Amino acid sequence: MEQLLRAELRTASLRAFGSPGAGCISEGRAYDTDAGPVFVKVNRRTQARQMFEGEMASLEALQSTGLVRVPRPIKAARLGEQLADLHLHNQKLGEKSKEEESTVGRRAEGAEPRHVTKFGFHRVTCCGFIPQVNEWQEDWPTFFARHRLQAQLDLIEKDYADREARELWSQLQVKIPDLFHGLEIVPALLHGDLWSGNVAEDDSGPIVYDPASFYGHSEFELAIALMFGGFPRSFFTAYHRKIPKAPGFDKRLLLYQLFNYLNHWNHFGQGYRSPSLGTMRKLLQ
Repeated sequence: MEQLLRAELRTASLRAFGSPGAGCISEGRAYDTDAGPVFVKVNRRTQARQMFEGEMASLEALQSTGLVRVPRPIKAARLGEQLADLHLHNQKLGEKSKEEESTVGRRAEGAEPRHVTKFGFHRVTCCGFIPQVNEWQEDWPTFFARHRLQAQLDLIEKDYADREARELWSQLQVKIPDLFHGLEIVPALLHGDLWSGNVAEDDSGPIVYDPASFYGHSEFELAIALMFGGFPRSFFTAYHRKIPKAPGFDKRLLLYQLFNYLNHWNHFGQGYRSPSLGTMRKLLQ
């Protein structure tokens, strides 16, 4: 491994420091190199290359906005503001594009990042080790129901053949469009897996990592931010100053939390069956 790292990193010195870390999905180790410290993630699953390529594309997309810092270590309120700015970034690109279309001497094509008008991503990304279909879609409720919820429930059907999950989903999927009635959703670049374990801070402020990015509804990001330890109230207060809650927010938050419970069921087993089914029942009330 060290020989491979020396060659890939083009470094003569390679000294491990700190303790090796084993996360839920991958292993990690920090090294000092000729160019400074690096963090190396290792995963031996057959789909690891696809997972890491999706993560790299996600990091590149997030970094390109210049609004959030990626890898490196969160001041909670500051991150809330930065996350809201990230979610508004594509919308502002669209507004700027419209202004320039009506202006003589508009900028040359390709001079700045392009406004994205659909939901999806240019590459498969993985939330955990499960690949996510990111085929571009015009309609967000269709994209989310098909490529996020249905995809997770297909895996549950394959592995568990859970009749109650199947029955609840058959009732819930027809009600999903009602949760978005009258709502205008502009595609937002998302981190995609922003729970408290994927953020940190250093002296310069917040850092986010381990993304599973795609363009989606900004509210999706907040679901897992409220789960599994969550963030302090200051994070959400700062966020909602810039992006206020839209009507129906709380019910949609449940829908987005359902995805995360299903994803955890598929990763970690039946312990997540009860919260998954309980969330579906709440959504049907």
